[in-house]
Amino acid sequence: MTRRTRPTAAAALAAAACALLALTATGPAQAAPSGRDVLPPRDGWASAAGGTTGGARADAAHTYTVTTWDGLRAALADDPGAPRIVKVEGTLNATADGCASFAADGYDFARYLADYDPAVWGRDRPVSGAQEDLRAVSQRSQAAAITAYVPSDTTLIGVGAHAGITGGSLQIENADNVVLRNVTVESPLDCFPQWDPTDGATGAWNSEYDSVVVTGSTHVWLDHNTFTDGAHPDSSLPSYYGEVYQRHDGELDIVRGADLVTASWNVFADHDKTLMIGNSDGAGATDRGKLRVTLHHNLFRDVTERAPRVRFGKVDAYNNHYLVGPESAYAYSLGIGIESRLVAEKNAFTLPAGTGAGRVLKKWKEAPVTAAGNRVNGRPADLIALHNAEFPDEQLTSGAGWTPTLRTRVDDPRAVPGLVGHRAGAGRLR
Repeated sequence: MTRRTRPTAAAALAAAACALLALTATGPAQAAPSGRDVLPPRDGWASAAGGTTGGARADAAHTYTVTTWDGLRAALADDPGAPRIVKVEGTLNATADGCASFAADGYDFARYLADYDPAVWGRDRPVSGAQEDLRAVSQRSQAAAITAYVPSDTTLIGVGAHAGITGGSLQIENADNVVLRNVTVESPLDCFPQWDPTDGATGAWNSEYDSVVVTGSTHVWLDHNTFTDGAHPDSSLPSYYGEVYQRHDGELDIVRGADLVTASWNVFADHDKTLMIGNSDGAGATDRGKLRVTLHHNLFRDVTERAPRVRFGKVDAYNNHYLVGPESAYAYSLGIGIESRLVAEKNAFTLPAGTGAGRVLKKWKEAPVTAAGNRVNGRPADLIALHNAEFPDEQLTSGAGWTPTLRTRVDDPRAVPGLVGHRAGAGRLR
């Protein structure tokens, strides 16, 4: 971890000369991000009630450049309460020492499989005993190592086109005024998933660790990031007991009273349970009146579900592109949950042949939804009517009951695939 200090006059002159040389040789040079960009006015819910500036007020002593996971955690923890800018260079690996470094003494995955094989254990009770206890200890050890807490008044920004985090989980917890930009976040792999024989008819493997969690926090701007499973897509995972050995959780969760969040120009790719807004039907006391989130100009590429799934919140989803390839597993895009008020307007959906447009929306609980001006495979689509026709037993009600006003630009949905395809994601800040 290094702090940037004010350059001397000679150093400044040399830097200017280098910049001029780069401009002459290759055309306009892309300036390194300062971390002082703030969310523009009226750009989604995070611009309300004072806006979102992150660490724009940080002084030189609280401007850090980090090149390791430990360096990132140290920069985020240093001098609590001070505004900070943390610049990420290269890829920070939170699990460089491998899963074995987290395993408790005596934990043996082969023994775990033998002990809890449904032919031995059955499917009518949760697993318990020595190996399950050791698995839980191992999982807690991993959690302690791979979790980084992002405090209030912080900007975390990647430098260049290849800044990223792999194996780590960023927690924006009970904070206010946070910016995350230009970072590729590869989903952490749970080294110790739990087998639950009572989950569904045949049991399931359940994992921990979301890439980014916004919990109890306000004024959060997530911009030009890429969320991906990277080198470990679900298709690469083995199966045990006839079920996929699931090692991923979510890419982004916005939960437990979080509020005033804007997610813009991000890529969410190659994932199952992608983006959840509100984590429980029973959290009304915490979430009612909050979970106000704007999603615009994001690319959801080959994601299975939850893009997003919404409970309670007023969510504005516009000008996003939902791209589903022919080989992709696909369940739905927009989940309508308890007391949600989702507005989905002028989005573009690219679905493979044979996939009905009625599947774009999924009804979990009774709640009204506004869906207008959307296009599926280039054609205008009344998503609610299409859903109701395809799923007559899951009728949706039109009209979310509110009109979004915090929008800086709204593009024709016919232009959205091209715009988002060329400009969304890490490495594409302008």
